[in-house]
Amino acid sequence: MNKTFNIYCDESCHIENDHKEYMLLGSISSAYNQVERHSERIKDLKAKHHYYGEIKWTKVSNSQFKFYKDLIDYFFDCDLRFRTVIIKKTQIDNSKFEQSYDEFYYKMYYYLLNHNINVLDRYNIYIDIKDTLGASKIKKLNQIFNSKYGVIKKIQIIRSHESLLMQLCDLIMGAISSDLNEKTTVPAKRHIIEKIKQHTNQGFDKTTYENNPKIDIFCIELR
Repeated sequence: MNKTFNIYCDESCHIENDHKEYMLLGSISSAYNQVERHSERIKDLKAKHHYYGEIKWTKVSNSQFKFYKDLIDYFFDCDLRFRTVIIKKTQIDNSKFEQSYDEFYYKMYYYLLNHNINVLDRYNIYIDIKDTLGASKIKKLNQIFNSKYGVIKKIQIIRSHESLLMQLCDLIMGAISSDLNEKTTVPAKRHIIEKIKQHTNQGFDKTTYENNPKIDIFCIELR
């Protein structure tokens, strides 16, 4: 019997000239029939800590540290999976491959999602795209993946406030991006970053070649 999975995707430092060293695309995947259960557990954590706002890396603070710590613990205790593709921007040379930056962007999304796809299953893909070109990007991604696999039920834009799993993706990817790009000195953020590293037993600047069921990091070497 075919299974259905939801994949929630987000982007960090993906603008071409934003003066950030690394670009990241990230995703959290969940079995479709487990999405509601995960959402309820996250709501329980929010209620326990009296946290009423949207979950975002930019909102991690010393006063909310216990909530975000428990949220990271929940991620590592459940069956959710996170994957990220990390690109060092100084290696991007689109002229070499006679491509536009948008074409490069789609190739990176392919590397992000291709690893998650089993042709025996079905997928709903939700993307938090933050610019005005969202509709055209969704159309292009649909063409890319359904021409190759035919297993994507839908690719849809949603806003982060609509999905707690999308917010969790923002949190984890924000931690990785912050460690690579900003070297934050906020104590709560540093603790969250170190907590994730402890769970994964490695830093964020190396591909996870070993089978890691929780966080899969792919550092692309552009040649």
